[in-house]
Amino acid sequence: MKHNNMLAMILAGGRGSRLHELTNKVAKPAVAYGGKYKIIDFPISNCANSGIDVVGVLTQYESIQLNSYVAAGRRWGLDAKESGVYVLPPREKADVDLNVYRGTADAISQNIDFVDSFSPEYLLILSGDHIYKMNYAKMLEYHKACGADATIAVIEVPFKEASRFGIMNTDETGRIMEFEEKPAQPKSNLASMGIYIFDWKLLRKMLTADMKDPDSNHDFGKDIIPALLNDGKKLYAFKFKGYWKDVGTIDSLWEANMDLIGKNNELDLNDSSWKIYTEDETTLPQYIGPNAEIDQAFINQGCVIDGTVQKSVLFTGVRVGAGAKIIDSVLMNGVEVEEGAVVQRALVADNVKIGKDAVVGSADSEHIELVAKRVKGVE
Repeated sequence: MKHNNMLAMILAGGRGSRLHELTNKVAKPAVAYGGKYKIIDFPISNCANSGIDVVGVLTQYESIQLNSYVAAGRRWGLDAKESGVYVLPPREKADVDLNVYRGTADAISQNIDFVDSFSPEYLLILSGDHIYKMNYAKMLEYHKACGADATIAVIEVPFKEASRFGIMNTDETGRIMEFEEKPAQPKSNLASMGIYIFDWKLLRKMLTADMKDPDSNHDFGKDIIPALLNDGKKLYAFKFKGYWKDVGTIDSLWEANMDLIGKNNELDLNDSSWKIYTEDETTLPQYIGPNAEIDQAFINQGCVIDGTVQKSVLFTGVRVGAGAKIIDSVLMNGVEVEEGAVVQRALVADNVKIGKDAVVGSADSEHIELVAKRVKGVE
């Protein structure tokens, strides 16, 4: 089922500064997850599975790797004549010093002509840095059934965490009466997931007005949605039930990886009915040595394990030496842990080497330790 009347735009330009060294050279949506995936694989795969065949990916910071990755649309089956994944960096502007998107709404405003060229009835706007599976076709059906001008996907969060999110206050029909950005005293626990469906003609009008407003932040949450509510437009909340993770911090990226070894892992990356497509790399199978001990681990291909791995996720090509211990940790692609080293409650970045008998992280630390450069061992 194709949705040519709905086009998707993925906001993938965020800096991801809270991921520290992981995003020094790559954009946040290009950060690796679960061994063989990149975060951007999730929204694009969701589009492909939902029958949306034109996807614009809006990129800006450190986007060279992300651009080349996304440009090969065939990985998600979006490379036919009538479909495609398009990379949309900020436009060159003579009157602005920086080529940047000034806000989430400005990212769409700068690409109005791109959207117009497909004449969609509806525009779906997504964040490029969340891990989840979602059928956007169902959300569109809900949008039409409500006769909505805009529909915002929401997820119920614990009340004690609600002040971290944009919160939707709705009536009993699901119509949004009020939107509060990170309220100190939240009235509801329906958090915006940063997933919107708009009627394109109406949104186009709003964006054109917003571009001319010198006082605007050019942001959906701060400007566009409040303006629609003030105009008495019909905004509805679409309740999403399922796994959803915003992986904006080292702790949350570690958690999202660790969720893969949970007993009731809701994400289920092996679900053949809703595949998450990614780049297929040819690597050797994993090798588990005769003295290796493994307990509750997610181990990808190309790994060579001669030590102990407990409650940990190992990406492609990780090597763990004899007597080394990996506990409660996430080791990204190509990490090498030499003999006798101990890694605990840590997230180790791509290709980092941890030397012989070195100790990294600690069992009782409050936060996950990010290890982004070589750790020398005992010489």
